[in-house]
Amino acid sequence: MPDISLTTVVVLCLAALAAGWIDAVVGGGGLLLLPALLLGLPGSTPAAHALGTNKAVAIVGTTGAAVTYVRKTPVDVRTAVRIGLAALAGSMGGAFFAAGMSTEVLKPVIMVVLLAVAAFVILRPAFGTAPSAEPASPKRILAAIGLAGLGIGFYDGLIGPGTGTFLVLALTAVLHLDLVSASATAKIVNCCTNAGALAMFAWQGAVLWQLAGLMALFNLAGGMFGARTALKKGSGFVRIVLLTTVFGLVVKMAYEQWVA
Repeated sequence: MPDISLTTVVVLCLAALAAGWIDAVVGGGGLLLLPALLLGLPGSTPAAHALGTNKAVAIVGTTGAAVTYVRKTPVDVRTAVRIGLAALAGSMGGAFFAAGMSTEVLKPVIMVVLLAVAAFVILRPAFGTAPSAEPASPKRILAAIGLAGLGIGFYDGLIGPGTGTFLVLALTAVLHLDLVSASATAKIVNCCTNAGALAMFAWQGAVLWQLAGLMALFNLAGGMFGARTALKKGSGFVRIVLLTTVFGLVVKMAYEQWVA
């Protein structure tokens, strides 16, 4: 456990609370949580430890949000689990290669990812406003397993931030779900990607368990509350939160990268 001030611990716990809420509503809580860890931990802390701690925190909030969604809204759990198992394998592979990543590489990559997400959502204003009337075909389910499972799962293990958001976008596009149903399905898949990546980081000894345990309690509270908010407010609200989150983080990280 590195030497961290009480003020920093409080700020990290508040970031975990907010990240849990954001992640449950639209995914992408790691876009807030991982940068907070990268900034809050001492500069000598390896980037892999920030990634591993992020996973240990996120899996708790994601699980809480998934349980809340499943209890409150119809979710095709069978399809979600099939995608999730592929995502688990992908995330373990990504985490295996993540040990050599540095913070100097991570931050610009996260910014590019954020801008790509924002552009996609803005250019598709009707995206995710209504579900398809027909059930997903086997071909679409197979495509979702490949893209949302193996592909995004690998990304989650390698870098992580934005995984929930990418899952929501991929599931909406491929399976023709509305944004709320896609968020619910994404939580189940994200539980699997977090579990796979966390197992690999734990095996590598790259998790700060004491800090993660405290932050996880706040992340769980945020995740359960965020799921209830999304269910109550609907897809339009989810879209607004998505864009607000993305642009806010782009500005924040651009300032830290080139101005501060």
